[in-house]
Amino acid sequence: MNTGRSSSVLMDTELRLPRTPGVIRRFWARHPLLADVLIALICFLMNTGPLTFIGFYSASDHMDEPVPPVPVPIIIGAMILIACGLMLRRRRWPVIVFIAAYAVSIAYLFSLSPAGGVLLLVASYSLAVYRSTRAAWTGLAYGMGGYALIALVMWLTGVLTLQSTLNGVAGELTMALIGTLIGVNIGGRKRYVEAIIARSRQLLIERDQQGRIAAATERARIAREMHDIVSHSLTVVVALSEGAAATDDHERARDASAAAAATARGALTEMRAMLGVLRDGDADAPLAPSAPVSPQDTVAAAQRAGYPATLTVKGAGAGSPAASPAVEFAIGRIVQEGMTNAMRHARGARTISVRIAYEPELVTIDIENDGVSGTAGTSGFGIRGLQERAAHVGGTLTSAPVSENRWLLHAELHADASETEEHHE
Repeated sequence: MNTGRSSSVLMDTELRLPRTPGVIRRFWARHPLLADVLIALICFLMNTGPLTFIGFYSASDHMDEPVPPVPVPIIIGAMILIACGLMLRRRRWPVIVFIAAYAVSIAYLFSLSPAGGVLLLVASYSLAVYRSTRAAWTGLAYGMGGYALIALVMWLTGVLTLQSTLNGVAGELTMALIGTLIGVNIGGRKRYVEAIIARSRQLLIERDQQGRIAAATERARIAREMHDIVSHSLTVVVALSEGAAATDDHERARDASAAAAATARGALTEMRAMLGVLRDGDADAPLAPSAPVSPQDTVAAAQRAGYPATLTVKGAGAGSPAASPAVEFAIGRIVQEGMTNAMRHARGARTISVRIAYEPELVTIDIENDGVSGTAGTSGFGIRGLQERAAHVGGTLTSAPVSENRWLLHAELHADASETEEHHE
C-alpha cells in the first residue's frame, strides 16, 4: 500500500501537476472527512427546522373519536439523522445517500407539511459528481417523478391541498435541479481532469517503457558489435601469434607479428568507434561505424594467418556495392563472423570458401569449410547475433552441416533495405 502510494506521489511530482487554486479549496481537498462532517451537520440543522411546525399526525382533526397519535416529528427526525449520517459516505455511496434524501422528502410529504430541504440538493450534487452525469439526470427523473406521483395521489384523495402539493413539488424540484446542475458541471470537469491526468500517467509509463526497450536494444546492438569485433580480431591475432611462434623463419615470424599488431590496432579503432558515444563529453566519437567491414580484408587477414580462405564475388557488387549501406554493413559482419567460426572450429580445413552473389533484389552469402565435425557452431552469441543482424535488414541466416565434415553458413538479404532498418542496425 505504501509503495503504491509512494510511486503515485513520485509520478505526480514528475508530471508537475499545478496546485489546486485557492487556499480554502486546497484545505478542503486535504481534509475530505472534515468537509463531509460539516456538510452533514448543516443538512441536519436545516432539515430539522421544519419539524418545529409539525404537530402529531392524525388521520383527521374532525373525527369524533381521535386516532392514537403517531410521533411524526420523531420519525422524520430519525430519518434525517440516518440520512445525514450516510452523508459521511456520500463519496462512496452516492446512490444510497440519494435514496435516503428522497425518503426524507416523501416523509415530509406524509406529514402534511411538504418542505424542500438542502439534503436533497447535496444528495443530487453527490450523485452527479461521484457517480456520473447520466446517473444524476436519471435519478432526478425517477426521484421527482415518484415524488410528484405520490403528491398527486394525496391531492386527489384530499389528503393534501392543491397549494401544499404545488409547493412541495416545486420546492423539492428546485433543490434537486440546482444540486444536479452544479454537480453535473463540477463532476464533468472533475472527470475530464482525472482523464487527462490518467492519460499523462499512461504516457509517462509508456515513455519509461520505451526508454527501457531502447536501452535493451542498444545494449544488444553493442554486445553484437563487440562480439564480432573482439572475437574475430582475437582469433586472427591468436592464429598469427601461434604461427609466428611455430616458424623458424624470422622473416615470416616478423610479418606475422606485424599483421597481429595491425589487426589489434584495427580492433581498437573499431571499439572506440563503437563505445565512444557512450562516454560523456566525447563529441568527436561517431554514432555508428564509418564504413562497412570489407569482406576482402577479412579473407586477406585469414590468409595471412595461414588459412586456405578464398573469396568469390558475383554480380553488380563485384565492381561497386549494389546494396544499401545497411546491407553492405551486414554482409561485412556476416563474412567476418563466418570466417571467425571457421578459423576457430575448422583448424584442419583444406578449403574455406566465401561466395557473395549480388542479384537485383537479393544478396546471397555462402561460407563453407570442410574441417568441421560434430555440432560446432550451432549455438552461441555469434550465430544468434548474425541471425538478428540479418533479420534487421529483412533477411535470413542459417548455419548447419551439409555433409559429414562440411559446414555451410548461408544468408539471404534484401538488397534494398529501408532507412528504418538501417537505423536499427
